[in-house]
Amino acid sequence: MSTKITSVKLPDPAATMAFGARMAGVLRSHDVVCLTGGLGVGKTSFSRGLIQELCGSMEVPSPTFTLVQTYRAPAFDIWHFDLYRLQASEDIWELGIEDALDGGVCLIEWPDRIENMLNGDELNIDFDFSGQGRTAMLSGGKHWKNRLKT
Repeated sequence: MSTKITSVKLPDPAATMAFGARMAGVLRSHDVVCLTGGLGVGKTSFSRGLIQELCGSMEVPSPTFTLVQTYRAPAFDIWHFDLYRLQASEDIWELGIEDALDGGVCLIEWPDRIENMLNGDELNIDFDFSGQGRTAMLSGGKHWKNRLKT
């Protein structure tokens, strides 16, 4: 069961990337982070900050057209999915989701495309425009609430 954990105000894209970098420290192998929100709200900026924190200063392109990008971090691989253009939920298998779930960390933009395939153990971050900036609303199971307290 997913419950609200906290919300974070993000005044600009730099703050969104910094939030991603902070979240990198709580991730473990097999984690799935679902990123929701409209176009241009900060999902990829968050992912970019997280990936650069774990993998170093590297170019982190949006996987909008490739649908998936993979990165090797010291402790696990990171699979960054953007499912906006996914034609059918079954197509996720061709993108390597099985390998990603078997030990990697998955960042999934537009997870509604495959929600019937997720087990409910994900951390959900919903980004929304808020005044001049954005807000990220975090929700997840009890174990996420406990991990995010530290």
